[in-house]
Amino acid sequence: MTPDSSLLLSWYDRHRRTLPWRAEPNQYADPYHVWLSEIMLQQTVVQTVIPYYTRFLEEFPTIADLAHAPQEKVLQLWAGLGYYARARNLHACAQTVCQQGGFPRSIEGLQKLPGIGPYTSRAIAAIAFNIPAVPVDGNVERITARLNAVTNPLPASRPFLAELASELNKTDAAQKRPSDFAQALFDLGATLCSPRSPSCLTCPWRSCCKAAAQNIAETLPARQKKQKRPSRHTVLFYVRDPQGHILLRPRPAKGLLGGTDELPGTPWDTQQPAIPHEDLLNNAFTHYAPLQADWQKYGEVKHIFSHFTLYAHVYGCVLTTKRNYPIDPSYGRFIPFEEAILASVMKKCLLLR
Repeated sequence: MTPDSSLLLSWYDRHRRTLPWRAEPNQYADPYHVWLSEIMLQQTVVQTVIPYYTRFLEEFPTIADLAHAPQEKVLQLWAGLGYYARARNLHACAQTVCQQGGFPRSIEGLQKLPGIGPYTSRAIAAIAFNIPAVPVDGNVERITARLNAVTNPLPASRPFLAELASELNKTDAAQKRPSDFAQALFDLGATLCSPRSPSCLTCPWRSCCKAAAQNIAETLPARQKKQKRPSRHTVLFYVRDPQGHILLRPRPAKGLLGGTDELPGTPWDTQQPAIPHEDLLNNAFTHYAPLQADWQKYGEVKHIFSHFTLYAHVYGCVLTTKRNYPIDPSYGRFIPFEEAILASVMKKCLLLR
């Protein structure tokens, strides 16, 4: 049974969240704002995104401003938000949209843009262009699994849940208000139908929710047991010059933390198992140190990535004069802290001193 969308929309009209990228009632959403927020919200929670979104709009008020900006500037503003391929695709997408004269007004056209997949294309189409579509993110998956009491675990159940979710907007009320309906689903999942302790008693769809009837809502969607996250170790070298500038090198443009700056040191983003710590240190000082110095141990940083945990052992020194310490350019160049493009893990390392 398709739930009554008018009940959800009535609830949304009373309880809708106020978000900086969301249009006011009875106003049209700005496609640039919708797209920018949706890219930032991938793998990231709302409260983390809001300050980044605000800074981006201050620096790039229009999509043309973003398209004409240097990629380094885009990455610098993005630093700390993670998943840096999103920032590179954001910049490329802005350039493509400007070349085309605007965003395509179809799901198919939107999916041809850099960095826009099935979910994001449907979110932009529904919210910005009022096209009847159900964008299926984690919130909508959770709502759908509970409405239908789907107990098969994710990720295997994902295609089935997407099929069920596509039926949620088949009622007249949802067809008349595609933008509000999509955002109402997001708000329902973010506030009432939350991952833990869902507020079933106040949910507008409680009467038709099979999981609520069976008292299993909090257990859904079920997930396969996660494998233990492997650990990796690296030794990083934190070198400062007499002016306080830091020796940093750019990471490759593609791949993990692509385009950001890092401290020189041993490799750590390969699939090789961690080397025993003593061997790692000996190898680091022999083959990866940018210069011979009286290295001081600054400390250790633990950083959790989606598929491994990194332990960074940071050693540092301060140069009294750069002339007496020639450093090969392959180890990087000295950069003022405020000009560096730093991912969260590198910010943690630099805060050790």
